[in-house]
Amino acid sequence: MTQSKAVRTSGAQLVYAELKRRILELEIEPGTRLYEPGLATELQVSRTPLREAVRLLLAENLLDSLPTGGVVVPKLEAKEIAELYEVRASLESLMAAQACKVATTDDIASLEALLERNAALVHFAEDAMQVGGDIHARINTIAGNSWAIRFHEQIGNQMQRYRAYTNRTQERRDTALAEHRQLVAAIAAGDPTHARDLAFDHVLGARDEAIGAINADPA
Repeated sequence: MTQSKAVRTSGAQLVYAELKRRILELEIEPGTRLYEPGLATELQVSRTPLREAVRLLLAENLLDSLPTGGVVVPKLEAKEIAELYEVRASLESLMAAQACKVATTDDIASLEALLERNAALVHFAEDAMQVGGDIHARINTIAGNSWAIRFHEQIGNQMQRYRAYTNRTQERRDTALAEHRQLVAAIAAGDPTHARDLAFDHVLGARDEAIGAINADPA
């Protein structure tokens, strides 16, 4: 690779990372059309890395092409939420059941430490959401199914736009904490059937919360 091509590739990756962050964190609102000249000026890049970044985001379904040209940030859709969460529920239930079979004493201790952190942060939406994700990530690591983890990460990238809708109320955060406790207890008890059911229902609860929030406030 020539130096000039390497620089262009690096620039495209930086633009891609920044635009992806803005889309996933809803800094760029769903339904917003992106204008290339304005973005190029704002990000202080040429059209070439910007177009490459847009191409990558289109491939990840984080941007949609418009029939008239240009691209738009996809709107938040209840149907997409349902599909994503249902796939994630299947993956997490699989990994929860597998974790029951292989979890060590140290693994259970690490999950219980995360539960304590979850309880300490349950009144703070962003922090509670982060540590909840850490609990699920730890269960996935314990399970050790590399393909399930890979697919879970892909689904997770798509779901980041919806995560903030799943724990906006204290009631939901308290419920999620209680469900995390039950799930860890099932893994500690080595009960794969119960752990599978708990993980599945927990994710679908988050789905229902997100759909309800978006239906109540589509903007």
